[in-house]
Amino acid sequence: MNPLMISILCGLFIGALPTLGADTQPPPKKQTTTSGKEISFDLGGGVKLEMVWIAPGEFAMGSPENEYGRFDNEGPQHRVRISRGYWMGKYEVTQAQWEQVMGRNPAKFKGPRNPVHQVSWNDCQQFVVKLNQKTADQRPAGTGSFGLPTEAEWEYACRAGTTTRFNLGDADADLERAGWINSNSGRTTHPVGEKQPNAWGLFDMHGNVLEWCQDWYGSYDGEMETDPTGPTSETYRVLRDGDWNHKHRCCRSAVRINGGPAFAGEIFGLRVVCR
Repeated sequence: MNPLMISILCGLFIGALPTLGADTQPPPKKQTTTSGKEISFDLGGGVKLEMVWIAPGEFAMGSPENEYGRFDNEGPQHRVRISRGYWMGKYEVTQAQWEQVMGRNPAKFKGPRNPVHQVSWNDCQQFVVKLNQKTADQRPAGTGSFGLPTEAEWEYACRAGTTTRFNLGDADADLERAGWINSNSGRTTHPVGEKQPNAWGLFDMHGNVLEWCQDWYGSYDGEMETDPTGPTSETYRVLRDGDWNHKHRCCRSAVRINGGPAFAGEIFGLRVVCR
């Protein structure tokens, strides 16, 4: 099935927005705190960014041919090896976090703990540049820089060892325990962290807002891969997750949606990784 048709079936509507402007304020001097397999960055103003450690491993990326609700672009299912661990945002980037870094809040559905939305892939690139500047003196030795997750990193983290349609199980009720979708959201975003996390301790990996990935959108070839990063050049970027306006079928762990890097909308948000 054509990926653009999948976007239509899932209720995805995108529109162009101007790129957010630069924030020239220098980063403050802050300290990082760590606890077990989590790390917290202080963004100033009482706003923190919490990250969860994702250990390396292997998984089956995509969906099997018999998965209920499957789209053709989710296959062929293939083995992927994630060779190194990484930190991933415990939550989707919130409006408070975005505003603290960028100096403005583009979201339609306002709330400091609600996920930021109406951001394009290009906007997200500006955000991670400024986030890296703001946290330059906080990252522990051996910790790399912030960025968007690759599509493989995103699905690996979402599944957290599961092979079911959703990371809490196969039933529609399992999805509704995990995320805000069109059947329970009231057609709006909700504060992050209100639903049940997956086995890694990540919240809202199903629903609330779609999350931009770093990759260009392309087809799977079915071959075993190690740390794939997608095509070198294409037209669209990958989005994962599902959102407050999507149905159950379009919020599964394997669902792939695409969008132009300059497009934004009420359902477009992000989650960051630090490698």
